[in-house]
Amino acid sequence: MKKFLSLFVALFGVTAFAASPVQGPENVRNLRLLETSPMLFELHRTTISDGRQSFAYPRRDTTFRTAMKKDLSTALLAYDNAHGGMILGKGGYESDKTPSIALAVSLVGGMDYRGGEALNDTIWPSVDGGIYLRGYADSVDFVLDARIYDEGHFSKWPQSFDGEFLEVQREENNSGLEYTSYARYRTHFALNYNWLRLDLGRDVMHWGPGYYNNLTLNQFALPYNMLTLDMQFGPLRVVSFYADLRIYSSMSDKNKDETRNLFGHRYELAVGNATFGISELQMLYDNMKPWLFVPTAPLFMEKGNYSESSNNGALAFDFNYRLFNAVRLYTEFFLDDMESPVSLVKNDNIEAKWAWMAGFQAAHNFDVKGHLLEAGTIAEYARIEPYVYGHFVKNTAQLAHLGRPIGSQRGPNSQTIDWTLYGRLDGHIFASLRNTWAWKGTDYGSAVNDTTPTSNHMKIHKDFLKGAKMEYSLTPSASYEGQYVSFMGEITLFNDRKVYLRAGFKF
Repeated sequence: MKKFLSLFVALFGVTAFAASPVQGPENVRNLRLLETSPMLFELHRTTISDGRQSFAYPRRDTTFRTAMKKDLSTALLAYDNAHGGMILGKGGYESDKTPSIALAVSLVGGMDYRGGEALNDTIWPSVDGGIYLRGYADSVDFVLDARIYDEGHFSKWPQSFDGEFLEVQREENNSGLEYTSYARYRTHFALNYNWLRLDLGRDVMHWGPGYYNNLTLNQFALPYNMLTLDMQFGPLRVVSFYADLRIYSSMSDKNKDETRNLFGHRYELAVGNATFGISELQMLYDNMKPWLFVPTAPLFMEKGNYSESSNNGALAFDFNYRLFNAVRLYTEFFLDDMESPVSLVKNDNIEAKWAWMAGFQAAHNFDVKGHLLEAGTIAEYARIEPYVYGHFVKNTAQLAHLGRPIGSQRGPNSQTIDWTLYGRLDGHIFASLRNTWAWKGTDYGSAVNDTTPTSNHMKIHKDFLKGAKMEYSLTPSASYEGQYVSFMGEITLFNDRKVYLRAGFKF
């Protein structure tokens, strides 16, 4: 019995831990590690702390090298030059020196059960496995999560649940064996120099103080290859960003001939409990211009130097304020296009393309008989006008990747209210209850590929939420996060009904 208890504590009695040089967005569709909602609790820590607030992710985790000391002792395979060489298995890390070179490799994976109305399918079993690699050498740090997936689908015509490519192996071509398979990865390889970080990677950018409904760049968009230059000048943070996007599905040959390149800048000023942010985007269609990466080149001004048909720009302003180390209040205003300030105020024609989001987060840590309870609530409201993220010609300079917006995933002509209660006990047991009220228009201008006429904008009337019906969904979620394994379950009721169960590991 004692041996069993010792094994249980070793496997389950330690907080989930996966050191990474970046604090990044949440992998809600795939590549899940042991933590259920890492970004939610990063915002939780921001809310209750006294530190500077910054809202451009992924960003450097300055605690990574310290955390690697712990990670080296739990990884399957590790190396560091202070310890004196290779460490195999779960050996202890006893060196007091800080290594200048360190590397850790773990096996990661899991098994999923998925079912839902949107896919009209049940995915079982879904098995994934691969490696989680992280480390650093002098001023360079890196991380890679790479996995192979194999799924069983009940539907005769399987669809990709995550929006990326899905390869279907038919039984007539595989000696009677039929299955679906694909590969996914995210990575960062960065050079750090005091006030500067140059990062090449595959991930998703998340700009602004919100969690669910950020309008400019949103963590729930599909991942893309990117280059980021992140600079810190005292209270001022400047981020310059490039992404290589896809217009059509990832397997389409059309992507060879038509390109979509995104450039963005974010300027963020943190003063006490307040943070002011300005984000700007410029999407180029078949018209690559590397000059736009220059951080001091204002994209909203540079936009006028290119043909209207080949580029699409947007400008956003956001503000966050922290109260009593317990509450964050925040908002974001996103401007896609306007004929004039007057037309924006009137808001009666399709040229007034804007969106607005507001929210708050309340958080507190409780001591419950010697146990740490991290609890809070987060609520957001988002309104997105018709034709936002769109462009004049279908499949050109839309603010989208693989057919989905790079900002709020509800897309144009939508309204959303999200309210979530959450809690985590001792870093192990997580539970949340999410309520969503959503409206989505059905007339023209409700999809990113709905085009806008190039003339007579001021004469074409728009109807916000025309044909929309309120859809309410309730999503309870619970998980257990151990040192080497995790378990989670999530179900969505009423609208967009679905279920997701997962058991994962990291050794």
